[in-house]
Amino acid sequence: MAANDTIADMLTRIRNANMARHQTTQIPATKMTRSIAQVLREEGFIADFEETGEGVKRNLVISLKYKGRNRQPLITALKRISKPGLRVYSNRKELPRVLGGIGIAIISTSSGIMTDREARRQGLGGEVLCYVW
Repeated sequence: MAANDTIADMLTRIRNANMARHQTTQIPATKMTRSIAQVLREEGFIADFEETGEGVKRNLVISLKYKGRNRQPLITALKRISKPGLRVYSNRKELPRVLGGIGIAIISTSSGIMTDREARRQGLGGEVLCYVW
């Protein structure tokens, strides 16, 4: 992958694993992917994640969550908003609401990565990384 967009890569891997009904998926571990995985876990979109490997070759193994007998993925969609070529920022007054609050927007703020709800509560704006619902 030439474009160095770890976030888009992460979202795509989760999306693909979900479609194939995989239990887990691996993504390269970076500070960013770690923070996003943490938000997804806190919001109940993924079961858990752990770090494997050592040194530079560290990976996050994300355990996906499904519901019901036909194992519907809990995550219906992951949408990259701010891209390396076109950054999307939003001040605290304009933080997006995803599907009227059903979904979450993951925002990169000065106090770390958090959901739109958390950013609103703390009165912070930032870069709108992606939507999850």
